[in-house]
Amino acid sequence: MRNLSKKTKKTKKKVEEVEEISEEESSSEEEAPEEEVIEEEEEGQLTLMDLLTGGSGGASTPEARSIMFVGEVNEERAADLISALLVLSQTKDPDAERAEPIKLYVSTYGGSADEMFGIYDVVNFCKKFCDIETIGLGKVMSAGTLMLASGTKGKRKIGRHCRVMIHAVNGGQVGDIHNLQNELEQTVGLQDSYIQALSNETNMTKRQIQTLINRKVNVYLTAEEAIEKGLADEILE
Repeated sequence: MRNLSKKTKKTKKKVEEVEEISEEESSSEEEAPEEEVIEEEEEGQLTLMDLLTGGSGGASTPEARSIMFVGEVNEERAADLISALLVLSQTKDPDAERAEPIKLYVSTYGGSADEMFGIYDVVNFCKKFCDIETIGLGKVMSAGTLMLASGTKGKRKIGRHCRVMIHAVNGGQVGDIHNLQNELEQTVGLQDSYIQALSNETNMTKRQIQTLINRKVNVYLTAEEAIEKGLADEILE
């Protein structure tokens, strides 16, 4: 009886070991298809960079070289726009001297002056490599006016019913008198830079722009008036 009990115990252990091995094999087989599905999904996804650099027909096609900027001029949107401009401006056919034009559609109520100048500087840099065709739609206000005007001269368009608005730089600070004075100086400096940039890109002199701003109200322009002042070149037809 003692020998039989020992044998049965050994047999049970072997059976348990075999069951554990079979369970591990079955679980690994079940997990494998999930990994394959994940890999297939990852292969099927295209990133923004893929689309810009040729993952979807190439960045030389007109569709791939059109950018829509709609909404507030903030850090996130500015970063996306700057990245797209830099990539597209450097993407061209090997035999071409310059890259194909980039179309930049703008519709904004404005936003951060700092981000506006970041976009403005990059647009001017990219114009060395390709034309930037700006198109104002719906509303082009505040920081958006410089974005519209910064395009390649002769290739800046505006919708017939687009509203354009220019005003002074806005700023608000809370703190002790020394910091307030410092912030006021910075705000005045931003406005001077804004006026200088607009003067460089339009038909208006610094004095004319300053006169508009000195009204201390939002100055609205029709599409025709915007063309007269050199913010755009022609009506979008």
